[in-house]
Amino acid sequence: MPNRLPPVELVESDAVIVESDAVIVESDAVIVESDAVIVESDAVIVVSGSDQLQKKTSIMLYLVGLGLADEKDISVKGLEIVKSADRVYLEAYTSILLVNEKKLEEFYGRPIILADRDMVEQKSDEILENADKLNVAFLVVGDPFGATTHTDLALRARSQSIAVRTVHAPSILTAIGGATGLSLYNFGQTVSMVFFTESWRPDSFYDRIKENTSIGLHTLVLVDIKVKEPDLAAMVAGGGSGRRIRYEAPRFMSVAQCARQMLEVEAARKEGVYGEDSLAVGAARVGSEEQQVACGTLSELAEIDLGPPLHMGGE
Repeated sequence: MPNRLPPVELVESDAVIVESDAVIVESDAVIVESDAVIVESDAVIVVSGSDQLQKKTSIMLYLVGLGLADEKDISVKGLEIVKSADRVYLEAYTSILLVNEKKLEEFYGRPIILADRDMVEQKSDEILENADKLNVAFLVVGDPFGATTHTDLALRARSQSIAVRTVHAPSILTAIGGATGLSLYNFGQTVSMVFFTESWRPDSFYDRIKENTSIGLHTLVLVDIKVKEPDLAAMVAGGGSGRRIRYEAPRFMSVAQCARQMLEVEAARKEGVYGEDSLAVGAARVGSEEQQVACGTLSELAEIDLGPPLHMGGE
């Protein structure tokens, strides 16, 4: 039977009682209402002269979502994990935050290792090294599983008997509805738009938009970014292997370029899936104070300037 305390006067205090495996009680005052019941707990920790108790996290790989805009979009849970991690990686090629690495390090109070495409896809063992003995935090803009690359990292970890925990966060896949006023229930398949080249103009997105449109659904178009991409032309001109790899300057596709490429594909395929007068919505820097959203025809969006990255479109 639980033990009941005799009636006592309620004393005003800032103490908060939280259901947990560990209960923290401030040393200045213990507050109990007259009919309060003491509940059995695994441990009771009394803290004197301390504002909070840092709970030691379990040893594992943590995939932590950062949200969409800046360093403050991370959840409280995610921030606690980052602060207690032995190593912290920031995935820096499927998307970016609107603040730089230094600002993140200052806010998190931890040094950050940038993880580019080569490290994540080809050298994941570096990330997973000793993750069965140390806490490793892998930070991802948006939600950790917005890209298949991160699913692969989680599967590799589990294949090595490394525990994996995910801390989810806002993603463009969910935020786009609120930003544009379009219901998420009315979105179909999401597609990606890459930078066209002289010899490479993939148009598989066109077929997905066609399928979505045929059943009255919107299409979210994620536009391309190029961060630390090898400069293939320079490598070929320089003799290929054995030389230092050169990288292209970072590039971020705009809503205008996306709209122009969509119209190029329609002009080539002539299936009438959409046209210059089709309504579409362009959005930039969703979730930030500088968020921009514009609605217009594809021909109008092909000329619009929504400012700095990141951009995305929808038809």
